[in-house]
Amino acid sequence: MNVSPSKENILKKIRKALSHSTPLPFPQSEGNQPVFQPLQQEVEVEFAEQFTKLQGKFIYCINRQELAFQLSSLVKKQDWQRVYCLEDKLIESVVGQLSERLIKTGLAGCDVSITGCEYLVARTGSIVMSSAQLSGRTTSVYAPVHICIAYTNQLVYDLKDALQGTREKYGDQLPSLITFATGPSRTADIEKTLVVGVHGPKEVYLFLVEG
Repeated sequence: MNVSPSKENILKKIRKALSHSTPLPFPQSEGNQPVFQPLQQEVEVEFAEQFTKLQGKFIYCINRQELAFQLSSLVKKQDWQRVYCLEDKLIESVVGQLSERLIKTGLAGCDVSITGCEYLVARTGSIVMSSAQLSGRTTSVYAPVHICIAYTNQLVYDLKDALQGTREKYGDQLPSLITFATGPSRTADIEKTLVVGVHGPKEVYLFLVEG
């Protein structure tokens, strides 16, 4: 087959180009550097700052006794009459003070729900929960107010740390659902106006207990 001189010239240029490696035009964009800055302060402080930026309400408790006092005080101050909680160990120290208000059925009609979590992600202020928890898939979503009780040993810096920890915790029995809750439910889809409490709780409280 005859090849025109102009076409042959183009093919020669292509063959020459392919015989030499081409340097990357932007080598720093190839994942050689971390995307996010390393942690500059205590992980508890970082989480509290990020969580409150997202309209979350953060309460630090030095021990379980302070948790009992702070939690019961909040429930009474807000006059929540129906407190939904399936995880007895979370609130065993305050059961006596709230026993008349605690329920285990009727999630749709409760004033507030209480759950634990798998991890807290400091960089994004997120609460990591899974379907393996006793509270299941719905408790943190359907109630108008969500209270999460967590401990400082559940704090990690980044999302990947939470996922890795969950994988190590459950092994081959990985939960069917792992969810990241980042502040109260909100949307700005309609005329770019921020609305809180659309598809989930309008308020989220995080009690962080030392230990």
